[in-house]
Amino acid sequence: MNRLEKISFMKNRVAVNFLAGDLENAKSVMAAMEGHALVGVLSKQFNSVEEGVEKVNEWLKELPSVSVGMGGGDPAQAVKAAMIACQTNPGHVNQPFTGAGFASGALRAKGANQTAINVMMAPTGIPGKVKINTGKNSVEESDALVDVDTAMAMIKDMEADSVKFFPMGGLKSIEELKEVANACVRQGVQLIEPTGGITPENFEEIVQVCLDAGVPYVMPHVYGSVMNKETGMTNCNQVRKIYEVLEKLL
Repeated sequence: MNRLEKISFMKNRVAVNFLAGDLENAKSVMAAMEGHALVGVLSKQFNSVEEGVEKVNEWLKELPSVSVGMGGGDPAQAVKAAMIACQTNPGHVNQPFTGAGFASGALRAKGANQTAINVMMAPTGIPGKVKINTGKNSVEESDALVDVDTAMAMIKDMEADSVKFFPMGGLKSIEELKEVANACVRQGVQLIEPTGGITPENFEEIVQVCLDAGVPYVMPHVYGSVMNKETGMTNCNQVRKIYEVLEKLL
């Protein structure tokens, strides 16, 4: 069972996760990336699971896949995101570290077997250590810093698929990203998703770190740096620049 099969990775290595202001903008983003992208729909914007399911199903009529996000990594949206995903089989869903087991069970119970789960862990300032208390209650408590290999093994215990390393702060956490990427390879976690402060300018260096480590699949999240803050629309000229960087890298 390949839970990544709905995601089109360029050269079977890299796809990029974007946001979009509406469905037409999402389709334009996908076109600019020649299909090697996922566009996020954020659970935070919906008042109910049902509202989210309706929106995701609407988008899936015209897109091959959708990434169901929480919204700024807000762990209070974890259950809503998981419930939307298990009823739509969108291809990808975002979860805090503590939510991945629940999401995995919900997806399996509903037969949504083509949806990959990412697991959010945060930088600590210490290469080789990650923060895993990213859930809505645990995030309020003392930081739980664990060895990155242990965290990867826990991802596999939860039947999840990917590590979302967030918030990176652009290149601020690049040395930590190297350790996370290397641990992905050692532990057999097949997808890494660097997120936070990624721009067309630092995109290449961040992706190169993951490729050099040998992680099978890489999916950086590029959000605010390519978005028009006034309209909420993603700038497809900027998206195309990302695509051209990937052409050079791959």
